[in-house]
Amino acid sequence: MTAMTRAQEQSINRRSAPAGRWPASHTRGRIETLRWQAVLARDARADGTFVFAVRSTGIYCRPSCPARRPRRAQVAFFPRPEAAEEAGFRACRRCRPHEAAGADPGITLVQQACRYIEEHLDGPLSLRAISTRFDLGPHALQRVFMRILRITPRQYVDACRMDRVKARLRAREAVASALYAAGYGSSSRLYERAPARLGMTPATYRRGGRHMRIGYTIAGSPLGRLLVAATERGVCAVSLGDSDARLETALRAEYPEAEIHRDERGLGTWVGALTSYLEGVRPHLALPLDIQATAFQHRVWETLQAIPYGETRSYAEIARAIGRPTGARAVARACATNPVSLVIPCHRVVRGDGGLGGYRWGLERKRALLDRERATAPAPA
Repeated sequence: MTAMTRAQEQSINRRSAPAGRWPASHTRGRIETLRWQAVLARDARADGTFVFAVRSTGIYCRPSCPARRPRRAQVAFFPRPEAAEEAGFRACRRCRPHEAAGADPGITLVQQACRYIEEHLDGPLSLRAISTRFDLGPHALQRVFMRILRITPRQYVDACRMDRVKARLRAREAVASALYAAGYGSSSRLYERAPARLGMTPATYRRGGRHMRIGYTIAGSPLGRLLVAATERGVCAVSLGDSDARLETALRAEYPEAEIHRDERGLGTWVGALTSYLEGVRPHLALPLDIQATAFQHRVWETLQAIPYGETRSYAEIARAIGRPTGARAVARACATNPVSLVIPCHRVVRGDGGLGGYRWGLERKRALLDRERATAPAPA
Protein backbone atom coordinates (compact mmCIF):
# COMPACT_ATOMS: atom_id res chain seq x y z
CA MET A 1 0.00 0.00 0.00
CA THR A 2 1.42 3.38 -0.98
CA ALA A 3 1.48 6.18 1.56
CA MET A 4 -1.45 8.59 1.41
CA THR A 5 -1.08 12.32 1.43
CA ARG A 6 -2.91 14.42 3.99
CA ALA A 7 -5.12 15.80 1.22
CA GLN A 8 -6.14 12.30 0.14
CA GLU A 9 -7.00 11.39 3.74
CA GLN A 10 -9.11 14.54 4.10
CA SER A 11 -10.85 13.76 0.83
CA ILE A 12 -11.77 10.26 2.05
CA ASN A 13 -12.96 11.75 5.30
CA ARG A 14 -15.26 14.22 3.52
CA ARG A 15 -16.73 11.55 1.22
CA SER A 16 -17.29 8.81 3.78
CA ALA A 17 -18.42 10.44 7.04
CA PRO A 18 -21.50 12.54 7.59
CA ALA A 19 -21.58 15.17 10.29
CA GLY A 20 -22.12 13.99 13.87
CA ARG A 21 -21.63 10.43 15.09
CA TRP A 22 -19.98 7.82 12.90
CA PRO A 23 -22.56 5.84 10.87
CA ALA A 24 -23.52 2.34 12.02
CA SER A 25 -26.49 1.32 9.86
CA HIS A 26 -24.68 -0.40 7.00
CA THR A 27 -23.84 -3.93 5.99
CA ARG A 28 -20.81 -5.52 7.66
CA GLY A 29 -18.62 -5.03 4.60
CA ARG A 30 -19.65 -1.42 4.25
CA ILE A 31 -19.05 -0.80 7.96
CA GLU A 32 -15.51 -2.21 7.75
CA THR A 33 -14.80 -0.08 4.66
CA LEU A 34 -15.97 3.05 6.46
CA ARG A 35 -14.02 2.12 9.57
CA TRP A 36 -10.82 1.67 7.58
CA GLN A 37 -11.37 5.01 5.86
CA ALA A 38 -11.85 6.62 9.27
CA VAL A 39 -8.61 5.06 10.48
CA LEU A 40 -6.72 6.36 7.43
CA ALA A 41 -8.23 9.81 7.97
CA ARG A 42 -7.60 9.74 11.75
CA ASP A 43 -11.22 10.84 12.06
CA ALA A 44 -11.88 11.84 15.69
CA ARG A 45 -15.64 11.67 15.05
CA ALA A 46 -15.30 7.88 14.94
CA ASP A 47 -13.69 7.72 18.40
CA GLY A 48 -15.91 5.82 20.79
CA THR A 49 -17.75 3.90 18.04
CA PHE A 50 -15.05 1.27 17.46
CA VAL A 51 -11.34 0.51 17.94
CA PHE A 52 -8.88 -1.06 15.53
CA ALA A 53 -6.25 -3.64 16.47
CA VAL A 54 -2.96 -4.44 14.72
CA ARG A 55 -2.12 -8.14 14.65
CA SER A 56 1.61 -7.63 14.13
CA THR A 57 2.01 -5.50 17.28
CA GLY A 58 -0.80 -6.83 19.47
CA ILE A 59 -1.99 -3.26 20.15
CA TYR A 60 -5.39 -1.65 19.63
CA CYS A 61 -6.07 2.07 19.07
CA ARG A 62 -8.83 4.60 18.66
CA PRO A 63 -9.43 5.76 15.04
CA SER A 64 -7.81 9.17 15.62
CA CYS A 65 -4.56 7.73 16.99
CA PRO A 66 -1.62 9.71 15.54
CA ALA A 67 0.56 6.60 15.20
CA ARG A 68 1.76 5.37 11.82
CA ARG A 69 -0.89 3.41 9.91
CA PRO A 70 -0.44 -0.35 9.43
CA ARG A 71 -1.29 -2.38 6.35
CA ARG A 72 -4.99 -3.17 6.01
CA ALA A 73 -4.31 -6.93 6.14
CA GLN A 74 -2.94 -6.52 9.69
CA VAL A 75 -6.02 -4.70 11.02
CA ALA A 76 -9.05 -6.07 12.86
CA PHE A 77 -11.98 -3.98 14.12
CA PHE A 78 -13.80 -4.29 17.42
CA PRO A 79 -16.90 -2.43 18.59
CA ARG A 80 -15.42 -1.61 22.00
CA PRO A 81 -12.08 -1.83 23.86
CA GLU A 82 -13.21 -4.75 26.03
CA ALA A 83 -13.75 -6.94 22.97
CA ALA A 84 -10.23 -6.16 21.73
CA GLU A 85 -8.77 -7.03 25.13
CA GLU A 86 -10.66 -10.29 25.30
CA ALA A 87 -9.12 -11.14 21.92
CA GLY A 88 -5.66 -10.62 23.44
CA PHE A 89 -4.78 -7.08 22.33
CA ARG A 90 -3.49 -4.38 24.69
CA ALA A 91 -4.32 -0.68 24.70
CA CYS A 92 -2.13 1.84 22.89
CA ARG A 93 -0.29 4.03 25.40
CA ARG A 94 -0.32 6.94 23.00
CA CYS A 95 -4.06 7.36 22.27
CA ARG A 96 -5.43 5.48 25.35
CA PRO A 97 -8.46 3.99 23.58
CA HIS A 98 -9.84 2.48 26.81
CA GLU A 99 -10.29 6.01 28.22
CA ALA A 100 -13.21 6.84 25.97
CA ALA A 101 -15.03 10.15 26.11
CA GLY A 102 -17.88 9.99 28.55
CA ALA A 103 -16.23 7.30 30.66
CA ASP A 104 -16.81 7.37 34.40
CA PRO A 105 -14.31 9.96 35.74
CA GLY A 106 -14.30 8.07 39.04
CA ILE A 107 -12.53 5.14 37.37
CA THR A 108 -9.70 7.37 36.16
CA LEU A 109 -9.42 8.99 39.59
CA VAL A 110 -9.26 5.65 41.37
CA GLN A 111 -6.68 4.33 38.90
CA GLN A 112 -4.46 7.35 39.54
CA ALA A 113 -4.93 7.10 43.29
CA CYS A 114 -4.06 3.39 43.25
CA ARG A 115 -0.87 4.05 41.30
CA TYR A 116 0.04 6.82 43.74
CA ILE A 117 -0.48 4.48 46.70
CA GLU A 118 1.57 1.70 45.11
CA GLU A 119 4.47 4.08 44.48
CA HIS A 120 4.48 5.62 48.00
CA LEU A 121 4.02 2.63 50.31
CA ASP A 122 7.10 3.55 52.34
CA GLY A 123 5.62 6.93 53.34
CA PRO A 124 2.58 8.19 55.26
CA LEU A 125 -0.62 7.34 53.40
CA SER A 126 -3.45 8.67 55.48
CA LEU A 127 -6.83 9.28 53.83
CA ARG A 128 -6.29 13.02 54.15
CA ALA A 129 -2.80 12.86 52.58
CA ILE A 130 -4.04 10.87 49.59
CA SER A 131 -7.13 13.02 49.04
CA THR A 132 -5.07 16.24 49.23
CA ARG A 133 -2.82 14.89 46.49
CA PHE A 134 -5.87 14.71 44.20
CA ASP A 135 -7.56 17.95 45.34
CA LEU A 136 -10.44 16.10 46.98
CA GLY A 137 -11.94 15.98 50.42
CA PRO A 138 -11.27 12.76 52.40
CA HIS A 139 -14.94 11.76 52.37
CA ALA A 140 -15.24 12.32 48.61
CA LEU A 141 -12.25 10.07 47.94
CA GLN A 142 -13.64 7.43 50.30
CA ARG A 143 -16.99 7.46 48.49
CA VAL A 144 -15.53 7.05 45.01
CA PHE A 145 -13.26 4.19 46.19
CA MET A 146 -16.24 2.39 47.70
CA ARG A 147 -18.30 2.91 44.55
CA ILE A 148 -15.63 1.72 42.12
CA LEU A 149 -13.62 -0.84 44.13
CA ARG A 150 -15.98 -1.67 47.02
CA ILE A 151 -13.09 -1.15 49.43
CA THR A 152 -11.72 1.95 51.18
CA PRO A 153 -8.39 3.66 50.40
CA ARG A 154 -7.15 2.39 53.79
CA GLN A 155 -7.97 -1.19 52.83
CA TYR A 156 -6.17 -0.76 49.51
CA VAL A 157 -3.09 0.62 51.29
CA ASP A 158 -3.09 -2.35 53.68
CA ALA A 159 -3.52 -4.82 50.83
CA CYS A 160 -0.62 -3.31 48.86
CA ARG A 161 1.65 -3.26 51.91
CA MET A 162 0.83 -6.87 52.68
CA ASP A 163 1.62 -7.79 49.05
CA ARG A 164 5.06 -6.21 49.48
CA VAL A 165 5.63 -8.03 52.76
CA LYS A 166 4.64 -11.35 51.20
CA ALA A 167 6.98 -10.84 48.23
CA ARG A 168 9.92 -10.07 50.54
CA LEU A 169 9.14 -12.96 52.87
CA ARG A 170 9.00 -15.34 49.91
CA ALA A 171 12.51 -14.10 49.07
CA ARG A 172 13.51 -15.14 52.64
CA GLU A 173 14.06 -11.57 53.80
CA ALA A 174 13.96 -10.99 57.56
CA VAL A 175 10.54 -10.12 58.94
CA ALA A 176 11.69 -6.79 60.42
CA SER A 177 13.27 -5.71 57.13
CA ALA A 178 10.18 -6.69 55.11
CA LEU A 179 7.98 -4.87 57.62
CA TYR A 180 9.71 -1.49 57.36
CA ALA A 181 10.20 -1.74 53.59
CA ALA A 182 6.43 -2.05 53.24
CA GLY A 183 5.78 1.07 55.31
CA TYR A 184 4.64 -0.50 58.58
CA GLY A 185 5.67 1.71 61.46
CA SER A 186 5.70 -1.10 64.02
CA SER A 187 5.62 -4.88 64.17
CA SER A 188 2.30 -4.87 66.05
CA ARG A 189 0.50 -3.26 63.08
CA LEU A 190 1.77 -5.99 60.76
CA TYR A 191 0.92 -8.86 63.08
CA GLU A 192 -2.57 -7.59 63.82
CA ARG A 193 -3.33 -7.58 60.07
CA ALA A 194 -1.52 -10.82 59.23
CA PRO A 195 -4.26 -13.37 59.99
CA ALA A 196 -6.77 -11.77 57.63
CA ARG A 197 -4.33 -11.18 54.75
CA LEU A 198 -1.75 -13.98 55.04
CA GLY A 199 -3.81 -16.67 56.76
CA MET A 200 -0.85 -17.12 59.13
CA THR A 201 1.78 -15.04 60.90
CA PRO A 202 4.51 -13.46 58.74
CA ALA A 203 7.17 -15.78 60.17
CA THR A 204 5.08 -18.85 59.36
CA TYR A 205 4.45 -17.57 55.85
CA ARG A 206 8.19 -17.09 55.38
CA ARG A 207 8.67 -20.78 56.27
CA GLY A 208 6.17 -21.84 53.61
CA GLY A 209 3.29 -22.45 56.02
CA ARG A 210 5.23 -24.86 58.24
CA HIS A 211 3.39 -25.88 61.43
CA MET A 212 -0.02 -24.88 60.06
CA ARG A 213 -2.77 -27.36 60.84
CA ILE A 214 -5.32 -27.93 58.10
CA GLY A 215 -8.26 -30.28 58.46
CA TYR A 216 -10.17 -31.55 55.44
CA THR A 217 -12.99 -33.82 54.44
CA ILE A 218 -14.42 -35.10 51.17
CA ALA A 219 -18.11 -35.76 50.57
CA GLY A 220 -20.47 -36.50 47.72
CA SER A 221 -22.34 -33.63 46.04
CA PRO A 222 -24.60 -33.03 43.04
CA LEU A 223 -21.46 -32.09 41.06
CA GLY A 224 -19.16 -34.94 42.08
CA ARG A 225 -16.75 -35.19 44.97
CA LEU A 226 -16.48 -32.08 47.17
CA LEU A 227 -13.36 -31.33 49.22
CA VAL A 228 -13.53 -28.78 52.03
CA ALA A 229 -10.41 -27.80 54.00
CA ALA A 230 -10.00 -25.30 56.84
CA THR A 231 -7.59 -23.89 59.37
CA GLU A 232 -8.67 -22.77 62.83
CA ARG A 233 -9.57 -19.40 61.30
CA GLY A 234 -11.80 -20.52 58.42
CA VAL A 235 -12.18 -22.35 55.11
CA CYS A 236 -9.00 -22.35 53.02
CA ALA A 237 -9.96 -24.66 50.14
CA VAL A 238 -13.11 -25.84 48.35
CA SER A 239 -12.55 -28.17 45.40
CA LEU A 240 -14.66 -30.29 43.05
CA GLY A 241 -13.57 -33.43 41.24
CA ASP A 242 -14.14 -37.08 40.42
CA SER A 243 -11.33 -38.65 42.45
CA ASP A 244 -10.73 -38.36 46.19
CA ALA A 245 -7.06 -39.18 45.68
CA ARG A 246 -6.56 -36.35 43.18
CA LEU A 247 -8.34 -33.85 45.41
CA GLU A 248 -6.16 -34.84 48.38
CA THR A 249 -2.98 -34.65 46.28
CA ALA A 250 -3.86 -31.16 45.04
CA LEU A 251 -4.52 -29.95 48.59
CA ARG A 252 -1.13 -31.19 49.81
CA ALA A 253 0.60 -29.61 46.81
CA GLU A 254 -1.06 -26.28 47.66
CA TYR A 255 0.19 -26.42 51.29
CA PRO A 256 3.38 -28.52 51.15
CA GLU A 257 4.69 -27.48 54.58
CA ALA A 258 1.42 -27.68 56.51
CA GLU A 259 0.23 -30.47 58.78
CA ILE A 260 -2.80 -31.83 56.96
CA HIS A 261 -5.23 -34.29 58.53
CA ARG A 262 -8.67 -35.72 57.85
CA ASP A 263 -11.43 -34.10 59.92
CA GLU A 264 -14.91 -35.45 59.17
CA ARG A 265 -16.71 -34.15 62.25
CA GLY A 266 -15.27 -30.68 62.60
CA LEU A 267 -16.13 -29.62 59.03
CA GLY A 268 -19.63 -31.10 58.89
CA THR A 269 -21.44 -27.78 59.23
CA TRP A 270 -19.56 -26.17 56.37
CA VAL A 271 -19.91 -29.25 54.15
CA GLY A 272 -23.64 -29.18 54.84
CA ALA A 273 -23.87 -25.51 53.87
CA LEU A 274 -22.04 -26.11 50.58
CA THR A 275 -24.12 -29.19 49.75
CA SER A 276 -27.34 -27.25 50.44
CA TYR A 277 -26.09 -24.50 48.14
CA LEU A 278 -25.40 -27.01 45.35
CA GLU A 279 -28.89 -28.45 45.79
CA GLY A 280 -30.41 -24.98 45.39
CA VAL A 281 -31.65 -24.88 48.98
CA ARG A 282 -29.22 -22.26 50.30
CA PRO A 283 -28.52 -19.56 47.72
CA HIS A 284 -26.22 -17.45 49.93
CA LEU A 285 -22.94 -18.66 51.41
CA ALA A 286 -21.28 -16.68 54.19
CA LEU A 287 -18.52 -18.95 55.47
CA PRO A 288 -15.45 -17.65 57.34
CA LEU A 289 -12.41 -17.73 55.05
CA ASP A 290 -8.69 -18.08 55.63
CA ILE A 291 -7.14 -17.47 52.22
CA GLN A 292 -4.09 -15.71 50.83
CA ALA A 293 -4.61 -13.01 48.21
CA THR A 294 -2.78 -10.20 46.47
CA ALA A 295 -4.44 -6.79 46.44
CA PHE A 296 -5.68 -7.42 42.91
CA GLN A 297 -7.07 -10.86 43.74
CA HIS A 298 -8.74 -9.47 46.84
CA ARG A 299 -10.54 -6.83 44.79
CA VAL A 300 -11.62 -9.33 42.13
CA TRP A 301 -12.87 -11.90 44.64
CA GLU A 302 -14.83 -9.31 46.63
CA THR A 303 -16.49 -8.18 43.41
CA LEU A 304 -17.38 -11.77 42.52
CA GLN A 305 -19.09 -12.20 45.87
CA ALA A 306 -21.27 -9.18 45.06
CA ILE A 307 -22.70 -10.80 41.88
CA PRO A 308 -26.31 -11.69 42.68
CA TYR A 309 -27.30 -15.36 42.80
CA GLY A 310 -28.58 -16.44 39.39
CA GLU A 311 -26.75 -13.69 37.47
CA THR A 312 -23.43 -13.47 35.60
CA ARG A 313 -20.89 -10.80 34.69
CA SER A 314 -18.25 -10.73 31.97
CA TYR A 315 -14.52 -10.62 32.67
CA ALA A 316 -14.46 -7.12 31.17
CA GLU A 317 -17.32 -5.98 33.43
CA ILE A 318 -15.43 -7.18 36.51
CA ALA A 319 -12.30 -5.41 35.29
CA ARG A 320 -14.20 -2.15 34.92
CA ALA A 321 -15.88 -2.60 38.31
CA ILE A 322 -12.49 -2.75 40.07
CA GLY A 323 -11.07 0.20 38.16
CA ARG A 324 -8.88 -1.81 35.76
CA PRO A 325 -10.75 -1.57 32.43
CA THR A 326 -7.86 -3.17 30.54
CA GLY A 327 -7.51 -6.04 33.02
CA ALA A 328 -9.98 -8.61 31.66
CA ARG A 329 -7.27 -11.25 31.22
CA ALA A 330 -5.89 -10.60 34.70
CA VAL A 331 -9.41 -11.00 36.07
CA ALA A 332 -9.62 -14.37 34.34
CA ARG A 333 -6.36 -15.43 36.02
CA ALA A 334 -7.67 -14.31 39.42
CA CYS A 335 -10.79 -16.42 38.84
CA ALA A 336 -8.66 -19.41 37.90
CA THR A 337 -6.62 -19.14 41.13
CA ASN A 338 -9.65 -18.82 43.42
CA PRO A 339 -8.97 -21.39 46.21
CA VAL A 340 -12.52 -21.51 47.59
CA SER A 341 -14.83 -22.24 44.67
CA LEU A 342 -18.55 -21.73 45.27
CA VAL A 343 -17.91 -19.51 48.32
CA ILE A 344 -16.24 -17.05 45.94
CA PRO A 345 -18.46 -17.68 42.90
CA CYS A 346 -15.98 -17.48 40.03
CA HIS A 347 -18.40 -19.62 37.99
CA ARG A 348 -20.58 -16.49 37.60
CA VAL A 349 -17.98 -14.84 35.35
CA VAL A 350 -18.35 -15.51 31.62
CA ARG A 351 -17.00 -14.20 28.34
CA GLY A 352 -18.28 -10.97 26.84
CA ASP A 353 -19.96 -12.86 23.97
CA GLY A 354 -21.91 -15.00 26.44
CA GLY A 355 -19.63 -18.03 26.19
CA LEU A 356 -18.78 -19.84 29.41
CA GLY A 357 -15.07 -19.09 29.34
CA GLY A 358 -12.92 -21.32 31.54
CA TYR A 359 -13.52 -23.10 34.82
CA ARG A 360 -11.01 -24.95 36.96
CA TRP A 361 -13.40 -27.83 37.64
CA GLY A 362 -14.67 -28.27 34.08
CA LEU A 363 -17.16 -26.46 31.88
CA GLU A 364 -19.90 -29.03 32.47
CA ARG A 365 -19.82 -28.22 36.19
CA LYS A 366 -19.84 -24.49 35.42
CA ARG A 367 -22.84 -24.90 33.12
CA ALA A 368 -24.66 -27.01 35.70
CA LEU A 369 -23.99 -24.43 38.44
CA LEU A 370 -25.31 -21.55 36.35
CA ASP A 371 -28.37 -23.50 35.18
CA ARG A 372 -29.19 -24.50 38.75
CA GLU A 373 -28.80 -20.93 40.02
CA ARG A 374 -31.02 -19.51 37.28
CA ALA A 375 -33.66 -22.13 38.00
CA THR A 376 -33.71 -21.55 41.75
CA ALA A 377 -33.03 -17.79 41.93
CA PRO A 378 -35.82 -15.88 43.69
CA ALA A 379 -38.07 -13.83 41.42
CA PRO A 380 -37.26 -10.08 41.38
CA ALA A 381 -39.42 -8.00 43.68
